[in-house]
Amino acid sequence: LMHAHVAHDCVLGNNIIMSGFAGLAGHVLVEDHAVLSGYVAVHQFCRIGKFSLVGGCSKVVQDVPPFMIVDGYPGETRTINKIGLERFGISDETLNALKQAYKILFREGLSMSNALIKIEGEVPSMPEIQHLVQFVRASKRGIS
Repeated sequence: LMHAHVAHDCVLGNNIIMSGFAGLAGHVLVEDHAVLSGYVAVHQFCRIGKFSLVGGCSKVVQDVPPFMIVDGYPGETRTINKIGLERFGISDETLNALKQAYKILFREGLSMSNALIKIEGEVPSMPEIQHLVQFVRASKRGIS
């Protein structure tokens, strides 16, 4: 956490990485194993999902979905965090299910509620998929 900023009422999970000059405004939740690269700025009340990666110099104004890579100004979900998940030992079956869920959520042009229904009906049910669906469903700021 060298030269990082964590404001009031933030909740930080276990085994997170905050690179130099990453900053969290108030009331931010960072779940386990999330990575915030250098110079990332996170708006108040945002949530950073577990095993996500936020690219350097990104501006996060909405929730970062778990297991995904978010990058840009403002941050946008780009793909799954395949390398980070592989390093942690996530199975190929789970990676494939997350990739399928990513495509439904972010590439098919569906509303979030319809995408979640499709994921629940078509993607194999496993803890990571259930967590992703619950995280998105609980979002108050929207998903990056």
